[in-house]
Amino acid sequence: MTSDTIVQPLPRTHGRATAKAWLTLLLAGAFEVGYALSVGGSNGFTVLPWSLAAVAFFLLTLFALSLALRTIDVGIGYAVWAGIGAVGASLLGPVFFDEQLTPAKAFWLTVIIAGVVWLKLADSAEEPAG
Repeated sequence: MTSDTIVQPLPRTHGRATAKAWLTLLLAGAFEVGYALSVGGSNGFTVLPWSLAAVAFFLLTLFALSLALRTIDVGIGYAVWAGIGAVGASLLGPVFFDEQLTPAKAFWLTVIIAGVVWLKLADSAEEPAG
């Protein structure tokens, strides 16, 4: 680095762009929950309404995830997306289908949620102040 090199500050929209990316990632996670539940209801893609919903949610979740990963690191974004999908499908599976949420499952879902929160906090700690 020479003395005539100028370090430019990040634009003010960086914080807004990051927040928008995280909201998009949450939306992608919600679409992932819809996809998982739709695949479950499709009975091996033999029930047309559930199958069509699965295809729609699949396309929506991939699109939203790809937008979020423009800003968020792939490893963190993918882990959060998968965690949201796993927890959401596990919590809503008993609502839509004949599934049970046992105490052991609830414990491990809590571990997943804690991991997702820590990933977000770790990502926030690495962002420069701006």
